[in-house]
Amino acid sequence: MQNKVAQLIKSKVSLAPMAGITDYVLRSLVRKYSSNCLLTTEMISSEFLAQTKETEIIKRNADHSPISYQISGHKPHLMNSAAKFLSTYADMIDINMGCPVNKVVKGQDGCALMRNPELAADLVKAVKDGTDKPVSVKFRLGYTFDELNYVEFGQKMQEAGAEFITIHGRTRSQFYSGQADWKLIKELKHNVDVPVFANGDVTSIDTAVQCLEESDADGLAIGRGILGDPTLIFRIEHYLTSGEKLPPPSLREKIEMLKWHLDEEIALRGKNVGIKFVRKFYPYYIAGIKNAAKIRSVLVVEEDYKKILEILNSL
Repeated sequence: MQNKVAQLIKSKVSLAPMAGITDYVLRSLVRKYSSNCLLTTEMISSEFLAQTKETEIIKRNADHSPISYQISGHKPHLMNSAAKFLSTYADMIDINMGCPVNKVVKGQDGCALMRNPELAADLVKAVKDGTDKPVSVKFRLGYTFDELNYVEFGQKMQEAGAEFITIHGRTRSQFYSGQADWKLIKELKHNVDVPVFANGDVTSIDTAVQCLEESDADGLAIGRGILGDPTLIFRIEHYLTSGEKLPPPSLREKIEMLKWHLDEEIALRGKNVGIKFVRKFYPYYIAGIKNAAKIRSVLVVEEDYKKILEILNSL
């Protein structure tokens, strides 16, 4: 890895950004187990930051380092301003060029930038001009299967000043369907000089090893795989350094993690909002247990904190 990035990234596993998921609490929960992995915030719109600097996404603790703040946008001057502001908090600034969501792409942000490499390069230059922190980009294989431009795109981002790349092994047209193609990532890795982390469908130690073998990437960025199992990043790190496969958390351990997650979201957002916010996580924490669907259907409508704890403690 390049010196500047190597000093920052001491783990082969990072937390990938997920909107509405990788908030302050989840990042803190992952950090409880992994002290070295690169954390990444949810995507922060540069347009939004131009209007207000008040956002929960910015919140961090000292122990969150190393942490990357991800920004989105298509206007160089706003991306420059966002980078300047976030440099107070960030160890790295990441530019989102891979989000497939319609409202993001229609606004010329996210994966739409893969159809406009010149603008994408200008954004990298603008962000570089606004920060002394390393600048990274996250993108996909292409917009569609007929537009697999990820190698040329990655090279152009490197030329513009990007020092780190995370690539999701799907096209924009796939969204999150099908399988991530880890083998294609190898071509990018062998055609750029900056570190490359592979992203997509890593949900276990075994898939982590397979992804690294097929992609030849420098490391992994894990997103949905940590849902319901915030220990996954640490367990993969541990295996890659020691060869020992630690077991996933037991049901009781997962319930305790969920209770901590719930309490911290309430502390951050208030009881009513916190309880509602955590509902999206219930299916992952209780997956695989008897009558999981029935239990989930009760939890996602329950608003009484004590009753939620009673249900969780009874599992």
